[in-house]
This record gives sequence, C-alpha cells and structure tokens, in this order.
Amino acid sequence: MSTKNIDKKTEAMAIDTTQPTDEGRPMSVVIRERVAASKKRYFANDNISAFIEPGDMDKLLDEVESKMKGVLDSMVIDTEHDHNTNNTARRVAKMYLNEVFKGRYQPEPTITEFPNVGHLNELMIVGPITVRSACSHHFCPVIGKVWIGVLPNEHTNVIGLSKYARLAEWVMGRPQIQEEAVVQLADLIQHKTQPDGLAIVMEATHFCMSWRGVKDMDSKMINSVMRGTFLKDMNLRREFLSLIPK
Repeated sequence: MSTKNIDKKTEAMAIDTTQPTDEGRPMSVVIRERVAASKKRYFANDNISAFIEPGDMDKLLDEVESKMKGVLDSMVIDTEHDHNTNNTARRVAKMYLNEVFKGRYQPEPTITEFPNVGHLNELMIVGPITVRSACSHHFCPVIGKVWIGVLPNEHTNVIGLSKYARLAEWVMGRPQIQEEAVVQLADLIQHKTQPDGLAIVMEATHFCMSWRGVKDMDSKMINSVMRGTFLKDMNLRREFLSLIPK
C-alpha cells in the first residue's frame, strides 16, 4: 500500500473519531446531549422542542416503541400471539409522544396578540377550560378545569379566548404536578399579555387517587395562583372567586 493511501486512511479515521455522527445512536441520547450542551434541564414538565430537529420524532417513536415492548415482555405478556396487545407498544408510544405528552415535544402554539385599542380595564374571566394531563409520579390521568381571570391595562396585549385554551393545553400536555402546572400557565400568560392582574384556579381529579392507592373516587384538588392586583385588592380577588361557578 502506498504512503498516499495510508495517509488518506489515517485522515478518514481521524474524521470519524473527532466528528462522530448520530447514526446508530438512540435518538433519546442525541437529544439529551443537545439539551445538556445548552445547560438546560429536561424535567418531565419541561418543553424540549428547541432541541428536536426534523425527523427526530419518528426515530424517537421507534425507540419508545422498542422500550415499551421490553416493558410488556417483562410483565410476561405474550404480545406475539395476543391479538389485543400485539401492537400495544406502538400505540402507547404514539399516545405519549403525539398526544398526551405532546406539550413536551411541540413548540409553543402561535398566538396572535392585539393591542388594547379600547383601553379595556375591567375583569375578564375565561373558563371553565377543560384540561387533561398526567401526574409525574404514576403517569395516571389528571382531568380538570381551569378558570383564568385577567385584569388588563391599556398596554396589555389582547389574545382570543380560544388561545387561552391552546396555551393551557400546551402546558398541561406534559407529565405534571398540579401545583407546578398552574404556575407554569400563569408565567406563560403573564409573559404573553402583561396584565395588571392575573388569577388562575384549577380543579382536577387525580386518577392516582381514584384508580390506585386509596381509590377515593370523590376527591378533587383545587389550587390557585394570584398575581399583581389580585394579590393587593381583596375585593377584586373576591369578585373573581365569586364568579367561578360552584
């Protein structure tokens, strides 16, 4: 072999070593490394869409399907011959990535904002908005309703009523703890609209209590977040709470 060919081979090996490709590596590892390189966290209720490139979700779907198949095998379920569970791993993978937890993988919905031309400054309440999530502890469903109270000012951005529901769906479409979910939603709406006051109340049934554990079918969790004027003006706070249907 000539010296020239040896040099080319050495150069190629150097390229392969110093510039590894994503080929052959689990998609989850590739995405995780991108997140880590940006020094961002990737908790269950975080959105990581900024680190997902075109085509990644298809690969991630295949990976989750494979891992879920392993879970079913470990539960001693004969998915090869049981027609009911033959394709369950794929269905569950699609459910998690494309439906119930899509708020982790899809970017924030586009929301058109308008200036407050009419200088609206009266209390506005949106709700009840039906929200669906899952608890981070057991991945059991969390189903409930959200009420949003906004006290705008002349500089507040106005968004359509349906857009509040879209923002709520995006935040809740991740494994959540209710207390944290309401704060995340409040932070998002506060950033989007910049009102004088913002109030959010959420009431939800947690299947981790009704489906497992103590199996209490009637318990609900109610929590709230109050910002700005709603913290300072007790009359405004009382008005908002009184207008929420019992």
